[in-house]
Amino acid sequence: MNLLLLEEADFIAADRVVLRDRRLKHMQEVHRAVIGDTLRIGRLGGQLGSAELLRLEPHEAELSVSFDLQPPAKLPLTLLLALPRPKMLRRVFQTIATMGVQKVILLNSYRVEKSFWQTPFLEPEAIREQLILGLEQARDSVLPVIIIEKRFKPFVEDRLPALVEGTLGLVGHPGDFPACPRAVEQPVTLAIGPEGGWIPYEVDLLRQSGLQPVQLGERILRVETAVTALLARLF
Repeated sequence: MNLLLLEEADFIAADRVVLRDRRLKHMQEVHRAVIGDTLRIGRLGGQLGSAELLRLEPHEAELSVSFDLQPPAKLPLTLLLALPRPKMLRRVFQTIATMGVQKVILLNSYRVEKSFWQTPFLEPEAIREQLILGLEQARDSVLPVIIIEKRFKPFVEDRLPALVEGTLGLVGHPGDFPACPRAVEQPVTLAIGPEGGWIPYEVDLLRQSGLQPVQLGERILRVETAVTALLARLF
């Protein structure tokens, strides 16, 4: 945890917070904080700043807080992501929050098992928990927007063209396609499929909606690896 993220319920005054949860435990066991220490903080959805530890007890801590810094800019990216398997989903949420993705749309795909959509990791609170862990890692305070679209064809045909307009539209897919571009300077709409890749029908539909296939080479990557590699290359 590189940043203590504060929520409205933590505030007992405009410049005072009390912590009693895992953040307190982290201060005690990892930071080994003592009274008078200064810690990096962020207000969820707001600015970053610093806090002075005023009081530290076994079950709660009180801090004096001030905010004077803007969070890091988000990537100009909308990520369309075929729903990963539940075990991987939590890591992917953390990764996209850490890397600064602005918006994520979770999509169905032929190779996405129906059971994946039943996972409790898609509950709003479960998603939020993983995103916050990613923000804490990156010293960011603004949550990515997560949208769930369970019907691939209607979304791609009816809504995707408007999303792609004015952006560089790409679909990551192994095959005889151009290499993924590097260090782009424009907004991007990027689609990443399941581990087995999009099926040809899905690639064709994505192309018709304005996404051009690109590849990273011959190797088939795990979804979490593909997300990291493509974003690092693009931005």
